[in-house]
Amino acid sequence: MPDNHDGQGDVQDGKNFYLDVPQICSVFPLKGSNALDWGMKNRLARVFSPQDGRTVMLAVDHGYFQGPTTGLERIDVIITPLVTFADALMITRGALRSSIPPEMAKPVVLRASGGQSILKELSHERIAVDIEDAVRLNASALAVQVYIGGVHEHESIGNLADMVNAGNRHGIPTMAVTGVGKELARDAKYLGLATRICAELGAHFVKTYYCEANFARVAAGCPVPLVIAGGKKLPEPAALEMAWRAVNEGAAGVDMGRNIFQCEAPLAMIQAVRAVVHGDETPGKAHDLYLSLKSMQERGQYA
Repeated sequence: MPDNHDGQGDVQDGKNFYLDVPQICSVFPLKGSNALDWGMKNRLARVFSPQDGRTVMLAVDHGYFQGPTTGLERIDVIITPLVTFADALMITRGALRSSIPPEMAKPVVLRASGGQSILKELSHERIAVDIEDAVRLNASALAVQVYIGGVHEHESIGNLADMVNAGNRHGIPTMAVTGVGKELARDAKYLGLATRICAELGAHFVKTYYCEANFARVAAGCPVPLVIAGGKKLPEPAALEMAWRAVNEGAAGVDMGRNIFQCEAPLAMIQAVRAVVHGDETPGKAHDLYLSLKSMQERGQYA
């Protein structure tokens, strides 16, 4: 360091300290997330739009237990064009590495549990991804299935707790996914129980099903954001109606798969879903948008 004989030296004295402006302390807008660390909030802000706190996630992780599901035979061909219109992509690490271009600038919600197939008991899962691999893949969140009331309820809850602990050490949020067996009713009482347990155990957001009666109570009783599973393929008007009802009754968005990639016009459908979730469009107008984009695609005016 040079000598400072004149008492001035090279130190520059700042001028604009804005003495009349208090330190800005912003409140993180996502439900139940304000006390999280900076890295957690940053990753959640990739998944959920900071403008409205909502998300349109594209779920394409079905192959981890279903194999080559209809519509997911070629993820590289079918899904890659849809990613542009999704806020986040829910996917397995195998499909991500093999089929999704690394220049994709969308957040990844990484499927982190597995260990069963449609040929066996679905609730028999384990943690299937090491946290270090999730870091290598730049995951914005981790997804773990939880089977409240299932044969392996205890193990699946343990999987969630273990993943939350691992994710917390690295600043990666965990999304709990409520798996519902065929013998259990998808009503507000069950969904309220399952989602609340997941949140209490540390899940940062929860994927669950929509129920027509009292879903607002499910959303209000869960202190973290809920995103709605699309479930089985529905007619397009019904899928858009479900999305509209869910976000208007407290959901923070959707995580749709089959209701998008099994449509005749998936590109048109994902944009119609976005219109509902982010544009507050009515189901009827969103369906009109779907039909218009589908028609343009059929005429070769829209890729």
